Amino acid sequence: MPPLCNPILPGFNADPSIVRVGSDYYVATSTFEWYPGVQIHHSTDLANWDLVVRPLTRASQLDMRGAPDSCGIWAPCLTHDGDKFWLVYTYVTRKDGSFKDAHNYIVTAPAIEGPWSDPVHVNSSGFDPSLFHDDDGKKWFVNMLWDHRRRPRAFAGIALQEFDPVSGKLVGPMKNIFRGTELDLVEGPHLYKRNGWYYLLTAEGGTAYEHACTLARSRSIWGPYETHPQTHILSSKDAPFAALQRAGHGDLVDTPDGRTYLVHLTGRPVGQSRRCVLGRETAIQEAYWDNNDWLWVKNGPVPSLYVDVPGTRVEKQYWVERRYTFGDGTLHKDFQWLRTPEPQRIFSIENGALSLIGRESIGSWFEQALVARRQTHFSYDAETVLADYTPINERQFAGLVAYYCRYNFFYLAVTADEYGQREINIFRSEASYPEGKLDTPAPDPVRLPNEGRVRLALSIRGGLTLQFFYALEDSDLQPFGPVFDASILSDECGGHQAHGSFTGAFVGMACSDVNGTALPAKFESFVYKPIKDVADRYEV
Repeated sequence: MPPLCNPILPGFNADPSIVRVGSDYYVATSTFEWYPGVQIHHSTDLANWDLVVRPLTRASQLDMRGAPDSCGIWAPCLTHDGDKFWLVYTYVTRKDGSFKDAHNYIVTAPAIEGPWSDPVHVNSSGFDPSLFHDDDGKKWFVNMLWDHRRRPRAFAGIALQEFDPVSGKLVGPMKNIFRGTELDLVEGPHLYKRNGWYYLLTAEGGTAYEHACTLARSRSIWGPYETHPQTHILSSKDAPFAALQRAGHGDLVDTPDGRTYLVHLTGRPVGQSRRCVLGRETAIQEAYWDNNDWLWVKNGPVPSLYVDVPGTRVEKQYWVERRYTFGDGTLHKDFQWLRTPEPQRIFSIENGALSLIGRESIGSWFEQALVARRQTHFSYDAETVLADYTPINERQFAGLVAYYCRYNFFYLAVTADEYGQREINIFRSEASYPEGKLDTPAPDPVRLPNEGRVRLALSIRGGLTLQFFYALEDSDLQPFGPVFDASILSDECGGHQAHGSFTGAFVGMACSDVNGTALPAKFESFVYKPIKDVADRYEV
């Protein structure tokens, strides 16, 4: 059996697009409402990956203030035409209700690190765009078509139109080249060319447990496209007990020696409710071409945890404890924040501390001070030290957060009562869209001295349980509040209807001041410690 490989990008890394330039591989994934936009990882062996850049970093490229949960940046496509990198993506400003507003853009860069250009708006007719560079020099823009008249099944097919890179515009006719199969919800298109055939790889079945990769081909780029003999070359929809579920939305890459691989999104459910607490992750499968020029997933169509790739995963790196400090004046690349291109309004790093500036309440779609990193393990401990924070009433609060979206989070907060007595309390939101029901499940808040450092910690085990802890100064941590159901921090509970939550669980630091006085809270450090757990299925 090949060595354990999947997922190659654990935790929230959805909708992968892969490209090889020489001996270097790059995978771009969706970031939705998290800023900066788009994650790009690098590898030389398809087994070990490192985050190298988030290219959408400034207001002229991206401003998501006001974008609802699970909107923002969808399904980037990363390609290289021999001269420069092209990144195509959708910025979604509305996805629920009667209509969907999805705007497609292109940015370019001479190198993966940048500089990345300001975006060119291409169209807004649907989402999940890609760019295909044909061997005759033409560039083709491909995206799914959204037809609001067909709600709730508004996925109308795959649109093709030529893109003129000089004018930065679509030119010539637009045609719906593929309307999908009976599985429906066709999206995520990518075009390829091999041996005179044009191949169209799409995602179907939605983003949950019916998800699949569908392959079709044609001698003409305009079609008609015939579907693969197997129809869906990758899916877990008929294998409910497979370790990798929700498999779909893929992209292909060839190695220098001619091997072919498919990267795809996936989820690893835990518990009787089958909740993917790590969100949608990126996995890889080896594929091969048969004598009839059809692509097949090796040992597929059900995806495997064990895949033969050129490299071997350095497993010990997966279990390294991450201790983040702020003495160098920078925010570690593991961290992101929400929506705003003006991070200076929500945090600063000075005198060895991360200072979060109290803005709107946690869950705001506009400006909240929340700095967090992905949950990438089923079991982990997290801890932070809050210093120099003296709230005057209950409308000022700061602390440690396990967060999925505005509807689902757990918050261990230092705050104050109406008389200015500092205390520690728990805020929980555990509700379905469109409601966000906040409660304080701890029996009673605990009084704290009005000055002094406070240690805040949490433990999540198996993705199923969460326990908070706290301590004053250097005393021992003690548990606070009940044991919670951590599995609500998942797509399946993410505050929306089916196929409506797309991100993943984060853990981090937050600060709010709904008095409007912008009271800051200083955090001295942050620790993320993975705990080895059989749920991870990784060899230890």
